[in-house]
Amino acid sequence: MAKMKIIVVGRTKEAFLKKGEAFYLERLKRYVSTEWIEVKPAKIRKGVRESDIISREGRAIKEKCKRLDHIIAMDPSGKTYDSPGLAARIDRLLSSSHRLVFITGGPLGLSREAISSAHEIMSLSRLTFTHEMARLVLLEQLYRAFTILRGEKYHK
Repeated sequence: MAKMKIIVVGRTKEAFLKKGEAFYLERLKRYVSTEWIEVKPAKIRKGVRESDIISREGRAIKEKCKRLDHIIAMDPSGKTYDSPGLAARIDRLLSSSHRLVFITGGPLGLSREAISSAHEIMSLSRLTFTHEMARLVLLEQLYRAFTILRGEKYHK
């Protein structure tokens, strides 16, 4: 079975979003072995530069990645896909990569270092989402991509 890892900063606080994450993580199990990893967020404090905060978080994310992982950084500057396009991209990557890894930042986003060390950058939308909502949208789109690859109807 293919392997995928999703690395996020911090725990999801909103109960309805946590429920949605659990829902899609459970559904993804049919298609891909998915590991959900939460790294500890850096404290946002007065007098501490945002770049220092996201750099600390970026190092924590990097520690969870392995040398042969194909890393996709989630960032608004990245490439956007329609659902069939994302499914095709995932299919190509899973057939050629050891493991697919999606990384998402916390409320301040990802550090430039984390983004530049990724193999590719992907955007979910030109719209702005909270970091917690973006996680749920990512999971839903990954689930949708796998149903497309299997030729299954999404709405049942």
